[in-house]
Amino acid sequence: MTAQTDIPALASLEYFPYLNEAGQISEELQKKIGVYAIFDGDRGLQAIAYSRDIYLGLKQHLIRQPELCYWLKYYAIERPSRTILEEIQAAWIAENGDIPPGNDTQKSAWHDPIDAKVSMTEEEKELYAKSEDKEKIKLLKTIARRVEAELKEKLQQTRNTEMEMRFNPKLKEKGLLDLK
Repeated sequence: MTAQTDIPALASLEYFPYLNEAGQISEELQKKIGVYAIFDGDRGLQAIAYSRDIYLGLKQHLIRQPELCYWLKYYAIERPSRTILEEIQAAWIAENGDIPPGNDTQKSAWHDPIDAKVSMTEEEKELYAKSEDKEKIKLLKTIARRVEAELKEKLQQTRNTEMEMRFNPKLKEKGLLDLK
């Protein structure tokens, strides 16, 4: 366990741009274990999360909420400890005074795979309802690929990023998008 005094105050940490000039998340964060806070363009706190690889966590959040990922603060630890990570996360939420939307009312939008099925056209819904299992899987994969392409285009247009993003192919069969 960590003593409360070992936890840095969120307010004391430096803001970093979510994406660098090249439209990339800093590679310095790859394989770093820690807690991070995500802020919108006005530096409003949106979510506080932790990960065994901060870089991958930030990448997942970027694909799910690109319009809300502009700034971040983070604190890395040397060895993985869920207890320590959860303590830091709880301390930062308490320090904020309010639970950020990404930890409360918008938690699923920040943490769950993207449901491409909500983008089905009426024609696709009718086709899906009439289809056998194999055709349903094929249709869901097609819809997921379309949503993936739209998402990548949106990220390129709005955030000037062409970061490599590989999505889990097994989840596409269910109409879901999540990075691999």
